[in-house]
Amino acid sequence: MLRTERKGSIVNVEPGLVADFPCNTGENPLWHPDEQRVYWVDIPAGRIYRHRPSDGATEHFDVGAAVGGFTVQADGRLLLFMARGAVKVWQDGRIVQTVIEELPDDLDTRFNDVITDPEGRVFCGTMSAKSHPGRLYRLDRDGSIAQLLDGIGTSNGLGFTPDGRGLYYTDTPKREIYLFDYDRATGAITNRRVFVRTPEAADEGRPDGMTVDAAGCVWSTRWDGWCAVRYDAQGRETDRIRFPVKKVSSVAFGGRDFGDMYFTTAGGQNRGENGPLAGSLFHCRLEGIRGVAEFRSRVSA
Repeated sequence: MLRTERKGSIVNVEPGLVADFPCNTGENPLWHPDEQRVYWVDIPAGRIYRHRPSDGATEHFDVGAAVGGFTVQADGRLLLFMARGAVKVWQDGRIVQTVIEELPDDLDTRFNDVITDPEGRVFCGTMSAKSHPGRLYRLDRDGSIAQLLDGIGTSNGLGFTPDGRGLYYTDTPKREIYLFDYDRATGAITNRRVFVRTPEAADEGRPDGMTVDAAGCVWSTRWDGWCAVRYDAQGRETDRIRFPVKKVSSVAFGGRDFGDMYFTTAGGQNRGENGPLAGSLFHCRLEGIRGVAEFRSRVSA
């Protein structure tokens, strides 16, 4: 475990390098408990990475189209959320099933961040396109999809409150993380309010991917902000981890005790500007901090 020391809100820990790949947009780290591996993607490259901490082995697979996010299905396969609104099942290097071929209203954009709810549904957002802003959808277990929100700048990080009654949701250009009331029985979200509005200073960056730890605190990464920030349930900053890269894109907990934190980064196409390790996967453990297992999707075609 890396020893940590808190001075104000700064956590004095140097995140460790896990995998040095110059990803353009490294995103969606996710721990696969069955395999004891962490997965992540390079979105525009359509490339899936996976790393096994026990022996340091890292593999990658080319999908052939942009992958904006993914979930782990109940059977252990991955559910990919892709360009043009496509949703497909992936297993060991190949697409094995198509749930949605495309969404007619999203042919000029792609999915971005996604999360599974306790019932196995998936909340999945899209990027803005020239023709329309981003949207938030809910993919139900029978493969049907419903639009929940429109007018989104960039649909991004999501997470559930520990009591299962609230859903966090990030709109990056607006610098806002929202909190919704969430109905587990129906999958409905209501009563949107601002949980955190991040500072407008250029060096603060903008909120990107996120997760919620076992204590109910929100970890939000900062695109162009060189950091990840922890907020308590009242939206007050409690801790901040600095990174040697500019674009910190997302975070997930993993490991046997969910005490390992994995951070994806972006900007590997321009390491001169974004840092010499931009695009890499990083790791740290913080004393007293644990996560929880993510829910598994149970979506069929």
